[in-house]
Amino acid sequence: MITLTDSAAVKVRQLLSDEGAEDLALRVAVRPGGCSGFSYEMFFDGDIAADDTRQSYGDAGDVRVVVDQASAQLLEGATLDYKDGLQDAGFAITNPNATRTCGCGDSFS
Repeated sequence: MITLTDSAAVKVRQLLSDEGAEDLALRVAVRPGGCSGFSYEMFFDGDIAADDTRQSYGDAGDVRVVVDQASAQLLEGATLDYKDGLQDAGFAITNPNATRTCGCGDSFS
């Protein structure tokens, strides 16, 4: 399962609140594509399958993350972080399962 840093959990909570969608979960998935073979996909989702892997984060456990079974294997041990600086702002996934990444950092193999 992917792990969220505290800063990522805070940002996800803020985005959910801004959208008025606190009942949704952050879905993190891996899809075929990108210049290195696989690409990451993240979106808010209310359609949680019975076989999805689920994890809660934040002080109140109010940030929920779901991952489908196929993606879970490729995201095992990965970390989702959020940085808010002049450079490298945004979400970033550090994945120990990636043997190669592209220059843009959005795809891996």
